[in-house]
Amino acid sequence: MMQTRKLGRSGLEVSALGLGCMGMSDFYSGRDDAESEATLLHALDRGITFFDTADVYGPHHNEELVGRVLRPHRSRVVLATKFGILRDPKNPAYRGVSGKPEYVRQACEASLQRLGVDVIDLYYMHRADPQVPIEETVGAMAELVRQGKVRFLGLSEVNAETLRRAHRVHPITALQSEYSLWTRDPEDSVLAACRELGVGFVPYSPLGRGFLTGQIRRFEDLEPDDYRRLSPRFQGENFNRNLQLVAHIEQLAAKKKCTPAQLALAWVLARGEDFVPIPGTKRRKYLDENLGALEVRLTSEDLAAIDAIAPRGVAAGDRYPAGSQQLVQR
Repeated sequence: MMQTRKLGRSGLEVSALGLGCMGMSDFYSGRDDAESEATLLHALDRGITFFDTADVYGPHHNEELVGRVLRPHRSRVVLATKFGILRDPKNPAYRGVSGKPEYVRQACEASLQRLGVDVIDLYYMHRADPQVPIEETVGAMAELVRQGKVRFLGLSEVNAETLRRAHRVHPITALQSEYSLWTRDPEDSVLAACRELGVGFVPYSPLGRGFLTGQIRRFEDLEPDDYRRLSPRFQGENFNRNLQLVAHIEQLAAKKKCTPAQLALAWVLARGEDFVPIPGTKRRKYLDENLGALEVRLTSEDLAAIDAIAPRGVAAGDRYPAGSQQLVQR
């Protein structure tokens, strides 16, 4: 039986581990729709109910893929998607944001159509628009709830102040932010705000974009079109320093008789019952490996050892290239 967790005080219950679907369509090299479809169905068979996508992934391809595969099983899944990041087909490097109320409505209609569903279970604002008060963006999102097009609302990569302002307009069910052994920024104030307000926390990239699995040993292991080549943490001396962290994780994982990925995920799961991580994969074998983390039990001694090797700020380099990093609230 799959373990389940509730996202905050909203009552939305999902599998304890979700599936991030981004890599099936974008950013990581080697798209394989057939294997991605098989992975989505395998996730269902293994008891995963929580699936995460966004209109920007592809762009658009990921929502279409997820919708096509999961639509026949609609009653068994919680579909989460996001709006707010803009891309320009003529300029692949471009990233903009929009939280304008009219854009919120347009984006939702387009996502509903691509997913092929009547309602989105959890609708996130992907990034806050610095030019639009959060109250206006969330007000438009709340209207979607009243219209029956969205069930629950979420935010991604916002700070505690923005979360509180948004929550005053309409209850926020989940906050999604990067969180892992090498990204513990939400511990500064965001997690406390989530727990104060009864907001569930959804860590994305809980495996450090694959780095914490130990599968990436050299920069050259990344394909030429792999987004991670642009990430500061995967470049130069940062890469070498971060490999030292991975070596420590591998040693602890060997003692627990699990893989480094399972140890890293088990640590995130142990942070609280209000955490629902969404590790991404497009392959069934890695999905099964990730699910094995649910069986890893970490003692207080294990957690202390992990904190000793991966304290806050341990990673070398920023999470994103400069342009994308500016879209993340601190």
